[in-house]
Amino acid sequence: MILDRILDREYAAEPSGLSRRAYGRLEAVRMAAAWSREHRRRFALVSGDVVLATARERRVMGTLNQASAQICGISHVFTGLRDGGAAYAELLVERLLAVAQADGARAALLCGDMGTVWCDAAGFLRIPRTMVEVGVEQSPRHGASMTLVRAGEERDLQAIAAMGRTRATPFRLHLDRDVDTIRAAIATKRMLAGLGKSGARELQFFIAEEGITAAAYVVLSVEGLEWTLEECGDRDASGARVGALLQSLIAREPAGPRPTIRGWLPPGFLPPQLAIRSTQAAPDVVMFRSFESGGLPPLSERDVLLWPADLD
Repeated sequence: MILDRILDREYAAEPSGLSRRAYGRLEAVRMAAAWSREHRRRFALVSGDVVLATARERRVMGTLNQASAQICGISHVFTGLRDGGAAYAELLVERLLAVAQADGARAALLCGDMGTVWCDAAGFLRIPRTMVEVGVEQSPRHGASMTLVRAGEERDLQAIAAMGRTRATPFRLHLDRDVDTIRAAIATKRMLAGLGKSGARELQFFIAEEGITAAAYVVLSVEGLEWTLEECGDRDASGARVGALLQSLIAREPAGPRPTIRGWLPPGFLPPQLAIRSTQAAPDVVMFRSFESGGLPPLSERDVLLWPADLD
């Protein structure tokens, strides 16, 4: 089956911590979800029963230079051939871009290293992205902060979407993250944890609330003392509630060793309780191409708001 061969190739190229069977189950559940059925598709370039190249595509709405725009995102571009495989991968991407442009897309995002020469010739520009490791200051009370913290629930997603829209407003490029998008992103990470080895990975979704309304949130993938900040948000522009949330989560085990926290933070967003310990280039290469005549000025890191889940 073609899909099985595609998943074999992806599984070999991108270690997920899952067994091959669990990886297949994860993909089956994702593709059956309502959000995926509407926005996410797989494509393959084949000759007979030979898979020449494969890619994932997501069509989403976003904002580009303060105007609404359909954006085509292409990722997980692979070839099963050693000789000439790159040319087939480029051909598949170009065909997807042509169809997207004909369907009204204003721009495309390409995630993954397709080769600088081809991408430059095709009009793609790389968007720099920086991952950070942060330290969390201890609360002056040497315990949990005075913040009401609870597990996130379905009823919180509307508030999370609203605070995300507010945060995204100043950026030249961002995707529309509505309730369905956020739900799908959290569900995928939760399934990834649940299908792995028992106790190896955990997905934590916590809310800081005021009254009964979510005022801030964090989504963390936890593997032992390694915490990955998948996404976060705060109604307060300073991000102070996100910082307090992390203080509270660390204070659950006050005598234990402190976790290492890594992730991506929106440009200009650094809660006062956090300090950046180190930075490095993000492992996911993201490139941008405008379909507008004459193109657009290059996008700097400070122009773009894209969470890791937006690129999967």
